[in-house]
Amino acid sequence: METSKNNLCDMHRSRRRARVLATALLAALLAGAALLAVYLTYRPAKPQVSVSRAAVYQLESAGNSSSSSSAAAPYAIAARVQFTLLLHNPSDRAAVLYDGLLAYVTYRGEPVAPPAELPAVVQERGADLALTPSFGGAEAEPVPVSEITVRALAGDCAARRVLLRLVILGRVRYRSGLFRTGWRDLFVRCDVTTGVGVDAAGAGGVPLIEYPQCFVDA
Repeated sequence: METSKNNLCDMHRSRRRARVLATALLAALLAGAALLAVYLTYRPAKPQVSVSRAAVYQLESAGNSSSSSSAAAPYAIAARVQFTLLLHNPSDRAAVLYDGLLAYVTYRGEPVAPPAELPAVVQERGADLALTPSFGGAEAEPVPVSEITVRALAGDCAARRVLLRLVILGRVRYRSGLFRTGWRDLFVRCDVTTGVGVDAAGAGGVPLIEYPQCFVDA
């Protein structure tokens, strides 16, 4: 009889342990489902970026291989350009905070103007935001480049088809009510094919030959 009672006690203990484990597992599943629902509801969406306008006031070679001045680079490009960027926040629940923004423009992989700093901004839920990074200032400073880049620019301007790349670096964070993410690295790259010709100096607004493709990582 004693053995039967012990077996019954063991069975009861096993059943209680099973019920406790099942309850704990169910609670964990419910908590996970609640967290997933909150994440799906408030998760941020990275911004969408497009280029609506490009203005080229100067884009020409400066200096040459026979230059005797030590201050002038053998091959250089002087550029004064401005882009109008449109940033769209596709999320209707999270605002986007931008900070530490730095923009630069390249031609054939080489910078053609000093980088430009952009102000910190806040983009509300579902809002559009315009940024206008300018390069070169009032008087363009020649930037050293390779000989092949100078020659390529002359050919592209003659064909009135110059591909410039605009890059923006910085960091972003997302805010939704009381929820805030940590800072994340921001990388934006836009390839802009413009109709710049040999008369680029003082041209101002130039046509965009193709719809600019922008890649965003945030």
